Amino acid sequence: MRLSVKYDYIIIGGGSAGCVLANRLSEDKTNNVLLLEAGGGDDHPLFSMPAGFAKMTKGRGSWGWHTVPQKNLNNRILRFTQAKVIGGGSSINAQVYTRGSRHDYDSWESLYNVKGWSYDEVLPYFKKAEKNQRFINQYHDYRGPLGVSNPVSPLPICEAFFQAGQQLTMPFNGDFNGERQDGLGYYQLTQLNARRSSTSKAYLNPVNKRPNLTIMLNTLTLRIVLQGKRAVGVEIADKNNGNKQVVRAEREVILSAGAIGSPKILMQSGIGPAGHLQSLGINVQHNLEGIGSNLQDHLDLFAIAECTGDHTYDPCLKPHHAAWAGLQYLLLKKGPVASSLFETGGFWYLDKDARSPDVQFHLGLGSGIEAGVEKMKNAGVTLNSAFLRPRSRGTVRLANGDPLSAPLIDPNYWADPYDREMSMRGLKLVCEILSQDALKPYIKAIHLPGPQVRTDKELFEYACLNAKTDHHPVGTCRMGIDGDRQAVVDEKLCVFGIEGLRVADSSVIPQVPSSNTNAPTIMVAEKAAEHILGHL
Repeated sequence: MRLSVKYDYIIIGGGSAGCVLANRLSEDKTNNVLLLEAGGGDDHPLFSMPAGFAKMTKGRGSWGWHTVPQKNLNNRILRFTQAKVIGGGSSINAQVYTRGSRHDYDSWESLYNVKGWSYDEVLPYFKKAEKNQRFINQYHDYRGPLGVSNPVSPLPICEAFFQAGQQLTMPFNGDFNGERQDGLGYYQLTQLNARRSSTSKAYLNPVNKRPNLTIMLNTLTLRIVLQGKRAVGVEIADKNNGNKQVVRAEREVILSAGAIGSPKILMQSGIGPAGHLQSLGINVQHNLEGIGSNLQDHLDLFAIAECTGDHTYDPCLKPHHAAWAGLQYLLLKKGPVASSLFETGGFWYLDKDARSPDVQFHLGLGSGIEAGVEKMKNAGVTLNSAFLRPRSRGTVRLANGDPLSAPLIDPNYWADPYDREMSMRGLKLVCEILSQDALKPYIKAIHLPGPQVRTDKELFEYACLNAKTDHHPVGTCRMGIDGDRQAVVDEKLCVFGIEGLRVADSSVIPQVPSSNTNAPTIMVAEKAAEHILGHL
Protein backbone atom coordinates (compact mmCIF):
# COMPACT_ATOMS: atom_id res chain seq x y z
CA MET A 1 0.00 0.00 0.00
CA ARG A 2 1.58 3.26 -1.07
CA LEU A 3 1.61 6.53 0.83
CA SER A 4 0.19 9.32 -1.29
CA VAL A 5 0.57 13.09 -1.17
CA LYS A 6 -0.08 14.90 2.10
CA TYR A 7 -2.94 17.35 2.63
CA ASP A 8 -3.72 19.77 5.42
CA TYR A 9 -7.39 18.78 5.53
CA ILE A 10 -9.11 15.66 4.23
CA ILE A 11 -12.90 15.86 3.93
CA ILE A 12 -14.67 12.50 3.71
CA GLY A 13 -17.94 12.89 1.81
CA GLY A 14 -18.77 15.41 -0.90
CA GLY A 15 -22.40 15.90 0.07
CA SER A 16 -24.43 18.82 1.39
CA ALA A 17 -21.85 19.52 4.10
CA GLY A 18 -18.66 18.36 2.38
CA CYS A 19 -18.96 20.71 -0.59
CA VAL A 20 -19.46 23.66 1.77
CA LEU A 21 -16.36 22.71 3.74
CA ALA A 22 -14.26 22.21 0.60
CA ASN A 23 -15.13 25.73 -0.54
CA ARG A 24 -14.61 27.47 2.80
CA LEU A 25 -11.39 25.68 3.83
CA SER A 26 -9.74 26.20 0.44
CA GLU A 27 -10.45 29.96 0.48
CA ASP A 28 -7.16 30.24 2.36
CA LYS A 29 -4.55 29.51 -0.33
CA THR A 30 -2.16 28.10 2.27
CA ASN A 31 -4.58 25.23 3.02
CA ASN A 32 -4.16 22.12 0.88
CA VAL A 33 -7.59 20.42 0.86
CA LEU A 34 -8.71 16.99 -0.37
CA LEU A 35 -12.40 16.16 -0.88
CA LEU A 36 -13.30 12.46 -1.14
CA GLU A 37 -16.63 11.32 -2.63
CA ALA A 38 -17.72 7.72 -3.10
CA GLY A 39 -20.19 8.64 -5.82
CA GLY A 40 -19.72 10.13 -9.25
CA GLY A 41 -20.39 13.48 -10.83
CA ASP A 42 -23.71 15.28 -11.26
CA ASP A 43 -23.41 16.00 -14.97
CA HIS A 44 -26.55 14.08 -15.94
CA PRO A 45 -29.25 16.67 -16.84
CA LEU A 46 -31.78 15.09 -14.45
CA PHE A 47 -29.67 16.29 -11.51
CA SER A 48 -30.17 19.92 -12.57
CA MET A 49 -33.82 19.70 -13.62
CA PRO A 50 -35.99 20.40 -10.54
CA ALA A 51 -38.42 17.57 -11.32
CA GLY A 52 -35.57 15.15 -12.02
CA PHE A 53 -35.19 14.14 -8.37
CA ALA A 54 -38.07 11.67 -8.75
CA LYS A 55 -35.83 9.66 -11.10
CA MET A 56 -32.57 10.06 -9.16
CA THR A 57 -33.46 8.96 -5.62
CA LYS A 58 -32.59 5.41 -6.60
CA GLY A 59 -30.10 4.00 -9.07
CA ARG A 60 -27.03 6.05 -9.93
CA GLY A 61 -27.61 8.74 -7.30
CA SER A 62 -28.19 6.49 -4.30
CA TRP A 63 -26.51 3.78 -2.22
CA GLY A 64 -29.63 1.62 -2.51
CA TRP A 65 -29.85 0.90 1.22
CA HIS A 66 -32.88 -0.31 3.19
CA THR A 67 -33.88 -0.45 6.83
CA VAL A 68 -33.92 -3.59 8.88
CA PRO A 69 -37.48 -4.89 9.49
CA GLN A 70 -39.37 -2.31 11.52
CA LYS A 71 -40.98 -4.20 14.38
CA ASN A 72 -43.55 -1.46 15.05
CA LEU A 73 -44.57 -1.31 11.38
CA ASN A 74 -45.50 -4.99 11.04
CA ASN A 75 -41.82 -5.83 10.31
CA ARG A 76 -41.86 -3.89 7.07
CA ILE A 77 -38.55 -3.07 5.36
CA LEU A 78 -38.40 0.49 4.00
CA ARG A 79 -36.21 1.88 1.25
CA PHE A 80 -33.81 4.33 2.90
CA THR A 81 -32.37 6.61 0.23
CA GLN A 82 -28.91 8.00 0.96
CA ALA A 83 -27.21 9.97 -1.79
CA LYS A 84 -24.12 8.66 -3.58
CA VAL A 85 -23.18 11.56 -5.85
CA ILE A 86 -21.28 14.82 -5.55
CA GLY A 87 -23.54 17.26 -3.72
CA GLY A 88 -25.08 14.42 -1.73
CA GLY A 89 -28.68 14.89 -0.66
CA SER A 90 -28.74 18.41 -2.08
CA SER A 91 -28.31 16.84 -5.54
CA ILE A 92 -31.25 14.44 -5.34
CA ASN A 93 -33.74 15.94 -2.85
CA ALA A 94 -36.98 17.82 -3.55
CA GLN A 95 -35.16 21.14 -2.97
CA VAL A 96 -37.44 22.28 -0.14
CA TYR A 97 -35.67 25.02 1.82
CA THR A 98 -36.86 25.04 5.43
CA ARG A 99 -34.90 25.55 8.63
CA GLY A 100 -37.30 24.54 11.39
CA SER A 101 -38.34 26.43 14.48
CA ARG A 102 -36.13 28.72 16.55
CA HIS A 103 -37.07 26.46 19.50
CA ASP A 104 -35.26 23.57 17.80
CA TYR A 105 -31.89 25.25 18.07
CA ASP A 106 -32.49 26.77 21.47
CA SER A 107 -33.25 23.25 22.73
CA TRP A 108 -29.91 21.97 21.42
CA GLU A 109 -28.25 24.32 23.85
CA SER A 110 -30.64 23.86 26.76
CA LEU A 111 -31.03 20.06 26.57
CA TYR A 112 -27.55 19.02 25.46
CA ASN A 113 -25.42 21.81 26.96
CA VAL A 114 -23.69 22.68 23.69
CA LYS A 115 -22.86 26.37 23.63
CA GLY A 116 -23.00 28.45 20.46
CA TRP A 117 -25.87 26.58 18.77
CA SER A 118 -28.89 28.61 19.86
CA TYR A 119 -31.14 30.06 17.17
CA ASP A 120 -29.65 33.56 17.40
CA GLU A 121 -26.16 32.09 17.07
CA VAL A 122 -26.86 29.85 14.07
CA LEU A 123 -29.03 32.33 12.14
CA PRO A 124 -25.96 34.16 10.71
CA TYR A 125 -24.81 30.89 9.12
CA PHE A 126 -28.16 30.24 7.51
CA LYS A 127 -27.98 33.75 6.08
CA LYS A 128 -24.36 33.37 5.03
CA ALA A 129 -25.32 30.48 2.77
CA GLU A 130 -28.29 32.20 1.08
CA LYS A 131 -28.60 33.78 -2.31
CA ASN A 132 -32.27 34.51 -1.71
CA GLN A 133 -34.17 35.70 -4.76
CA ARG A 134 -37.01 37.32 -2.79
CA PHE A 135 -36.04 38.28 0.76
CA ILE A 136 -33.40 40.49 2.35
CA ASN A 137 -34.19 41.12 6.01
CA GLN A 138 -33.26 39.97 9.51
CA TYR A 139 -33.87 36.35 8.49
CA HIS A 140 -32.49 36.26 4.95
CA ASP A 141 -29.65 37.43 2.71
CA TYR A 142 -28.88 37.40 -1.00
CA ARG A 143 -25.07 37.44 -0.95
CA GLY A 144 -24.38 33.76 -0.32
CA PRO A 145 -23.73 30.98 -2.84
CA LEU A 146 -26.88 28.86 -2.38
CA GLY A 147 -29.75 29.78 -4.68
CA VAL A 148 -33.05 30.07 -2.79
CA SER A 149 -36.14 31.05 -4.76
CA ASN A 150 -39.89 30.72 -4.99
CA PRO A 151 -41.63 28.20 -7.31
CA VAL A 152 -41.82 29.32 -10.94
CA SER A 153 -44.68 27.06 -12.07
CA PRO A 154 -47.37 26.83 -9.37
CA LEU A 155 -50.75 25.34 -10.26
CA PRO A 156 -54.25 26.58 -9.28
CA ILE A 157 -54.78 23.55 -7.03
CA CYS A 158 -52.06 24.97 -4.76
CA GLU A 159 -54.10 28.08 -4.04
CA ALA A 160 -57.16 25.92 -3.33
CA PHE A 161 -55.01 23.94 -0.87
CA PHE A 162 -54.20 27.16 1.00
CA GLN A 163 -57.90 28.01 1.15
CA ALA A 164 -58.72 24.53 2.44
CA GLY A 165 -56.23 25.10 5.23
CA GLN A 166 -57.83 28.42 6.07
CA GLN A 167 -61.17 26.65 6.37
CA LEU A 168 -59.47 24.67 9.14
CA THR A 169 -57.97 27.85 10.73
CA MET A 170 -54.51 27.33 9.21
CA PRO A 171 -53.31 30.75 7.97
CA PHE A 172 -51.41 31.45 4.78
CA ASN A 173 -47.69 31.87 5.43
CA GLY A 174 -45.42 33.57 2.90
CA ASP A 175 -42.14 32.68 4.64
CA PHE A 176 -41.75 29.58 6.80
CA ASN A 177 -38.19 30.65 7.68
CA GLY A 178 -39.18 34.07 8.94
CA GLU A 179 -41.04 35.36 11.97
CA ARG A 180 -43.43 32.42 12.26
CA GLN A 181 -43.49 28.86 11.01
CA ASP A 182 -47.16 27.85 11.21
CA GLY A 183 -49.54 27.91 8.27
CA LEU A 184 -49.64 26.80 4.64
CA GLY A 185 -47.87 28.33 1.66
CA TYR A 186 -45.27 27.92 -1.05
CA TYR A 187 -41.93 26.57 0.05
CA GLN A 188 -38.83 28.38 -0.98
CA LEU A 189 -36.62 26.04 -2.96
CA THR A 190 -32.89 25.54 -3.46
CA GLN A 191 -33.12 26.62 -7.07
CA LEU A 192 -31.56 29.36 -9.16
CA ASN A 193 -32.89 30.29 -12.60
CA ALA A 194 -35.17 27.23 -12.60
CA ARG A 195 -32.24 24.86 -11.97
CA ARG A 196 -31.34 22.93 -8.84
CA SER A 197 -28.87 24.77 -6.64
CA SER A 198 -27.09 21.89 -4.91
CA THR A 199 -24.00 22.49 -2.80
CA SER A 200 -22.06 20.95 -5.67
CA LYS A 201 -23.34 23.61 -8.07
CA ALA A 202 -23.35 26.49 -5.59
CA TYR A 203 -20.22 25.88 -3.52
CA LEU A 204 -17.98 23.50 -5.44
CA ASN A 205 -18.29 24.34 -9.13
CA PRO A 206 -17.14 27.97 -8.76
CA VAL A 207 -13.94 26.92 -6.97
CA ASN A 208 -13.07 23.46 -8.32
CA LYS A 209 -10.10 24.85 -10.26
CA ARG A 210 -8.36 26.13 -7.15
CA PRO A 211 -4.83 24.68 -7.14
CA ASN A 212 -5.08 23.93 -3.42
CA LEU A 213 -8.30 21.90 -3.77
CA THR A 214 -8.26 18.26 -4.95
CA ILE A 215 -11.55 16.45 -5.62
CA MET A 216 -11.57 12.66 -5.91
CA LEU A 217 -14.83 11.09 -7.13
CA ASN A 218 -15.69 7.38 -7.18
CA THR A 219 -13.40 6.94 -4.21
CA LEU A 220 -14.47 4.74 -1.32
CA THR A 221 -13.23 5.57 2.17
CA LEU A 222 -12.32 2.33 3.89
CA ARG A 223 -11.14 3.66 7.24
CA ILE A 224 -9.64 6.57 9.11
CA VAL A 225 -5.98 5.91 9.91
CA LEU A 226 -4.99 6.52 13.52
CA GLN A 227 -1.61 6.98 15.11
CA GLY A 228 -2.31 6.40 18.76
CA LYS A 229 -5.24 8.64 19.54
CA ARG A 230 -4.74 10.99 16.59
CA ALA A 231 -6.27 10.80 13.11
CA VAL A 232 -3.41 11.07 10.62
CA GLY A 233 -4.93 9.96 7.34
CA VAL A 234 -7.51 7.98 5.39
CA GLU A 235 -7.33 4.65 3.60
CA ILE A 236 -9.18 4.85 0.31
CA ALA A 237 -9.97 2.59 -2.64
CA ASP A 238 -10.70 3.46 -6.24
CA LYS A 239 -14.20 2.19 -7.07
CA ASN A 240 -13.22 1.26 -10.62
CA ASN A 241 -10.05 -0.76 -10.05
CA GLY A 242 -10.01 -1.40 -6.30
CA ASN A 243 -6.53 0.06 -5.84
CA LYS A 244 -5.92 1.12 -2.25
CA GLN A 245 -3.79 3.90 -0.85
CA VAL A 246 -3.40 5.99 2.27
CA VAL A 247 -3.60 9.77 2.08
CA ARG A 248 -2.22 11.74 4.98
CA ALA A 249 -3.83 14.66 6.83
CA GLU A 250 -1.36 17.05 8.43
CA ARG A 251 -4.02 18.98 10.35
CA GLU A 252 -7.43 17.31 10.41
CA VAL A 253 -9.65 14.59 8.99
CA ILE A 254 -13.23 15.89 8.68
CA LEU A 255 -15.99 13.33 8.34
CA SER A 256 -19.01 14.58 6.35
CA ALA A 257 -20.58 11.37 5.08
CA GLY A 258 -24.02 11.91 6.59
CA ALA A 259 -26.09 10.41 9.37
CA ILE A 260 -25.58 6.87 8.06
CA GLY A 261 -22.20 7.12 6.35
CA SER A 262 -20.32 8.92 9.11
CA PRO A 263 -20.96 6.40 11.92
CA LYS A 264 -20.39 3.58 9.42
CA ILE A 265 -16.90 4.87 8.54
CA LEU A 266 -16.03 5.52 12.18
CA MET A 267 -16.98 1.98 13.16
CA GLN A 268 -15.07 0.54 10.18
CA SER A 269 -12.08 2.41 11.60
CA GLY A 270 -12.42 0.77 15.01
CA ILE A 271 -13.99 3.86 16.57
CA GLY A 272 -17.36 3.16 18.18
CA PRO A 273 -19.19 0.89 20.64
CA ALA A 274 -16.56 -1.62 21.74
CA GLY A 275 -18.96 -4.53 22.22
CA HIS A 276 -20.42 -4.18 18.73
CA LEU A 277 -17.02 -3.87 17.07
CA GLN A 278 -15.58 -6.85 18.96
CA SER A 279 -18.57 -8.98 17.95
CA LEU A 280 -17.59 -8.38 14.30
CA GLY A 281 -13.89 -9.02 14.82
CA ILE A 282 -12.96 -5.35 14.36
CA ASN A 283 -10.00 -4.17 16.42
CA VAL A 284 -11.21 -1.47 18.83
CA GLN A 285 -9.10 1.64 18.44
CA HIS A 286 -11.31 3.89 20.56
CA ASN A 287 -14.45 3.02 22.51
CA LEU A 288 -17.16 5.63 21.96
CA GLU A 289 -20.58 4.25 22.82
CA GLY A 290 -22.66 7.00 21.19
CA ILE A 291 -21.51 6.37 17.63
CA GLY A 292 -24.40 5.01 15.60
CA SER A 293 -26.97 5.60 18.35
CA ASN A 294 -29.61 8.34 18.65
CA LEU A 295 -30.83 7.88 15.04
CA GLN A 296 -33.91 10.02 14.37
CA ASP A 297 -35.97 10.44 11.23
CA HIS A 298 -39.31 11.79 10.09
CA LEU A 299 -41.78 9.08 9.07
CA ASP A 300 -44.17 10.11 6.30
CA LEU A 301 -47.82 9.12 5.90
CA PHE A 302 -49.79 10.24 2.88
CA ALA A 303 -53.20 10.39 1.27
CA ILE A 304 -53.71 10.29 -2.50
CA ALA A 305 -56.82 11.68 -4.19
CA GLU A 306 -58.17 11.51 -7.72
CA CYS A 307 -58.70 14.89 -9.34
CA THR A 308 -61.74 16.03 -11.31
CA GLY A 309 -59.48 16.82 -14.27
CA ASP A 310 -55.87 17.47 -15.26
CA HIS A 311 -55.10 19.65 -12.25
CA THR A 312 -51.64 18.21 -11.49
CA TYR A 313 -48.60 17.05 -13.43
CA ASP A 314 -49.69 13.42 -13.88
CA PRO A 315 -50.70 13.98 -17.54
CA CYS A 316 -47.07 14.89 -18.28
CA LEU A 317 -46.18 11.21 -18.00
CA LYS A 318 -47.82 10.67 -21.39
CA PRO A 319 -45.22 10.86 -24.22
CA HIS A 320 -46.68 13.82 -26.13
CA HIS A 321 -47.20 15.81 -22.92
CA ALA A 322 -43.68 14.94 -21.75
CA ALA A 323 -42.20 16.22 -25.00
CA TRP A 324 -44.04 19.53 -24.62
CA ALA A 325 -42.98 19.82 -20.98
CA GLY A 326 -39.34 19.33 -21.97
CA LEU A 327 -39.60 21.96 -24.69
CA GLN A 328 -41.34 24.38 -22.35
CA TYR A 329 -38.51 23.99 -19.83
CA LEU A 330 -35.75 24.42 -22.39
CA LEU A 331 -37.29 27.52 -23.97
CA LEU A 332 -39.09 29.22 -21.08
CA LYS A 333 -37.65 27.66 -17.90
CA LYS A 334 -41.23 27.01 -16.75
CA GLY A 335 -43.71 24.19 -16.65
CA PRO A 336 -43.65 20.71 -15.09
CA VAL A 337 -39.90 20.15 -15.43
CA ALA A 338 -39.22 23.37 -13.50
CA SER A 339 -41.35 22.13 -10.59
CA SER A 340 -39.93 20.29 -7.60
CA LEU A 341 -43.37 18.57 -7.45
CA PHE A 342 -43.45 19.09 -3.65
CA GLU A 343 -43.14 22.88 -3.60
CA THR A 344 -46.30 23.56 -1.57
CA GLY A 345 -47.04 22.64 2.03
CA GLY A 346 -46.74 23.97 5.53
CA PHE A 347 -46.64 23.38 9.26
CA TRP A 348 -49.34 22.91 11.87
CA TYR A 349 -50.17 21.32 15.23
CA LEU A 350 -51.16 17.77 16.15
CA ASP A 351 -50.63 18.15 19.90
CA LYS A 352 -52.38 21.24 21.23
CA ASP A 353 -49.63 21.58 23.84
CA ALA A 354 -46.78 21.52 21.30
CA ARG A 355 -44.30 24.41 21.73
CA SER A 356 -44.23 24.98 17.95
CA PRO A 357 -45.71 23.23 14.88
CA ASP A 358 -45.25 19.48 15.12
CA VAL A 359 -46.48 18.32 11.71
CA GLN A 360 -45.28 19.19 8.21
CA PHE A 361 -47.24 18.83 4.98
CA HIS A 362 -45.93 18.42 1.45
CA LEU A 363 -48.47 18.73 -1.36
CA GLY A 364 -47.29 16.51 -4.20
CA LEU A 365 -48.52 17.56 -7.62
CA GLY A 366 -49.05 14.01 -8.82
CA SER A 367 -50.21 10.60 -7.63
CA GLY A 368 -47.16 8.40 -8.08
CA ILE A 369 -44.19 10.65 -7.43
CA GLU A 370 -42.72 8.53 -4.66
CA ALA A 371 -45.35 5.86 -3.99
CA GLY A 372 -47.35 3.53 -6.18
CA VAL A 373 -51.09 3.95 -6.48
CA GLU A 374 -53.89 2.14 -8.19
CA LYS A 375 -54.57 3.42 -11.69
CA MET A 376 -57.03 6.30 -11.69
CA LYS A 377 -59.07 7.73 -14.52
CA ASN A 378 -57.84 11.25 -13.94
CA ALA A 379 -54.76 12.93 -12.53
CA GLY A 380 -54.07 12.59 -8.82
CA VAL A 381 -52.66 14.66 -5.99
CA THR A 382 -50.68 13.55 -2.92
CA LEU A 383 -50.70 15.15 0.52
CA ASN A 384 -47.94 13.98 2.88
CA SER A 385 -47.77 14.46 6.63
CA ALA A 386 -44.77 13.94 8.88
CA PHE A 387 -44.74 14.15 12.67
CA LEU A 388 -41.79 16.44 13.31
CA ARG A 389 -40.49 15.66 16.79
CA PRO A 390 -40.35 11.88 17.18
CA ARG A 391 -39.35 10.48 20.56
CA SER A 392 -38.20 7.15 19.12
CA ARG A 393 -34.47 6.57 18.71
CA GLY A 394 -32.78 4.04 16.46
CA THR A 395 -29.31 2.87 15.51
CA VAL A 396 -26.82 2.41 12.70
CA ARG A 397 -24.68 -0.69 13.02
CA LEU A 398 -22.31 -2.66 10.80
CA ALA A 399 -23.48 -5.92 9.28
CA ASN A 400 -19.92 -7.27 9.25
CA GLY A 401 -16.32 -6.10 8.93
CA ASP A 402 -16.48 -5.56 5.15
CA PRO A 403 -16.53 -1.83 4.24
CA LEU A 404 -18.44 -2.70 1.06
CA SER A 405 -21.40 -4.16 2.95
CA ALA A 406 -24.54 -2.13 3.53
CA PRO A 407 -25.04 -0.98 7.13
CA LEU A 408 -27.86 -2.13 9.39
CA ILE A 409 -30.19 0.88 9.53
CA ASP A 410 -32.83 0.75 12.25
CA PRO A 411 -34.76 4.01 12.67
CA ASN A 412 -36.94 2.14 15.19
CA TYR A 413 -40.03 4.00 13.98
CA TRP A 414 -42.91 4.22 16.47
CA ALA A 415 -40.95 2.63 19.31
CA ASP A 416 -42.55 5.35 21.42
CA PRO A 417 -46.36 5.08 21.29
CA TYR A 418 -46.61 8.89 21.23
CA ASP A 419 -45.00 8.95 17.77
CA ARG A 420 -47.58 6.50 16.45
CA GLU A 421 -50.45 8.49 17.93
CA MET A 422 -49.21 11.76 16.42
CA SER A 423 -48.55 10.16 13.03
CA MET A 424 -52.08 8.78 12.90
CA ARG A 425 -53.45 12.21 13.79
CA GLY A 426 -51.43 13.60 10.90
CA LEU A 427 -52.89 11.06 8.48
CA LYS A 428 -56.42 11.93 9.58
CA LEU A 429 -55.66 15.63 9.22
CA VAL A 430 -54.46 15.35 5.61
CA CYS A 431 -57.66 13.50 4.75
CA GLU A 432 -59.62 16.28 6.41
CA ILE A 433 -57.77 18.96 4.43
CA LEU A 434 -58.40 17.14 1.15
CA SER A 435 -62.11 16.96 2.01
CA GLN A 436 -62.61 20.71 2.44
CA ASP A 437 -65.02 22.62 0.18
CA ALA A 438 -62.23 24.77 -1.28
CA LEU A 439 -60.73 21.66 -2.91
CA LYS A 440 -63.99 20.15 -4.21
CA PRO A 441 -63.60 21.71 -7.70
CA TYR A 442 -60.26 19.89 -7.96
CA ILE A 443 -60.69 16.64 -6.02
CA LYS A 444 -63.12 13.89 -6.94
CA ALA A 445 -62.36 11.30 -4.26
CA ILE A 446 -59.66 10.16 -1.85
CA HIS A 447 -58.36 6.77 -3.05
CA LEU A 448 -55.64 6.09 -0.48
CA PRO A 449 -56.63 5.47 2.24
CA GLY A 450 -59.85 4.42 0.49
CA PRO A 451 -63.40 4.51 1.87
CA GLN A 452 -62.98 0.94 3.14
CA VAL A 453 -60.35 2.20 5.62
CA ARG A 454 -62.37 3.60 8.51
CA THR A 455 -61.39 2.26 11.91
CA ASP A 456 -58.20 3.11 13.78
CA LYS A 457 -57.02 -0.47 13.28
CA GLU A 458 -57.59 -0.21 9.51
CA LEU A 459 -55.76 3.12 9.41
CA PHE A 460 -52.86 1.58 11.30
CA GLU A 461 -52.64 -1.29 8.83
CA TYR A 462 -52.72 1.19 5.96
CA ALA A 463 -49.98 3.24 7.62
CA CYS A 464 -47.74 0.20 8.17
CA LEU A 465 -48.12 -0.78 4.53
CA ASN A 466 -47.50 2.69 3.07
CA ALA A 467 -45.32 4.69 5.50
CA LYS A 468 -42.03 5.95 4.11
CA THR A 469 -39.04 7.90 5.26
CA ASP A 470 -38.95 11.65 4.69
CA HIS A 471 -35.17 11.26 4.19
CA HIS A 472 -34.28 13.31 7.28
CA PRO A 473 -31.94 11.11 9.38
CA VAL A 474 -29.83 12.88 12.00
CA GLY A 475 -28.16 12.38 15.34
CA THR A 476 -25.86 9.36 15.03
CA CYS A 477 -22.72 11.31 16.03
CA ARG A 478 -24.48 13.87 18.12
CA MET A 479 -23.08 16.90 19.88
CA GLY A 480 -22.79 16.96 23.65
CA ILE A 481 -20.42 17.54 26.52
CA ASP A 482 -17.54 15.42 27.79
CA GLY A 483 -18.90 12.75 30.08
CA ASP A 484 -22.18 12.39 28.18
CA ARG A 485 -22.02 8.73 27.14
CA GLN A 486 -24.22 9.23 24.07
CA ALA A 487 -22.28 12.27 22.81
CA VAL A 488 -19.69 11.82 20.05
CA VAL A 489 -18.49 15.38 19.35
CA ASP A 490 -18.19 18.56 21.35
CA GLU A 491 -19.64 21.96 20.47
CA LYS A 492 -16.75 22.51 18.03
CA LEU A 493 -17.56 19.13 16.44
CA CYS A 494 -14.28 17.51 17.57
CA VAL A 495 -14.58 13.78 18.27
CA PHE A 496 -14.12 13.02 21.96
CA GLY A 497 -10.84 11.29 22.66
CA ILE A 498 -9.36 11.52 19.14
CA GLU A 499 -7.19 14.44 18.07
CA GLY A 500 -7.37 15.81 14.54
CA LEU A 501 -10.84 14.34 13.83
CA ARG A 502 -14.14 16.16 13.46
CA VAL A 503 -17.60 15.28 12.22
CA ALA A 504 -19.53 17.99 10.39
CA ASP A 505 -22.84 16.91 8.85
CA SER A 506 -26.39 15.98 9.87
CA SER A 507 -25.11 13.24 12.17
CA VAL A 508 -23.99 15.80 14.79
CA ILE A 509 -27.47 17.30 15.11
CA PRO A 510 -28.68 16.20 18.56
CA GLN A 511 -32.43 16.52 17.91
CA VAL A 512 -34.04 16.46 14.48
CA PRO A 513 -35.21 19.93 13.36
CA SER A 514 -38.92 20.50 12.84
CA SER A 515 -38.49 20.65 9.06
CA ASN A 516 -36.51 19.31 6.14
CA THR A 517 -32.87 18.87 7.13
CA ASN A 518 -30.80 20.01 4.15
CA ALA A 519 -30.66 23.69 5.14
CA PRO A 520 -29.69 22.85 8.77
CA THR A 521 -26.94 20.55 7.46
CA ILE A 522 -25.51 23.35 5.30
CA MET A 523 -25.65 25.66 8.31
CA VAL A 524 -23.71 23.11 10.39
CA ALA A 525 -21.01 22.99 7.71
CA GLU A 526 -20.76 26.79 7.50
CA LYS A 527 -20.31 27.01 11.26
CA ALA A 528 -17.91 24.06 11.32
CA ALA A 529 -15.66 25.80 8.80
CA GLU A 530 -15.40 28.79 11.11
CA HIS A 531 -14.35 26.51 13.98
CA ILE A 532 -11.80 24.67 11.84
CA LEU A 533 -10.27 27.91 10.57
CA GLY A 534 -10.06 29.27 14.11
CA HIS A 535 -12.52 32.12 13.53
CA LEU A 536 -14.67 31.08 16.51
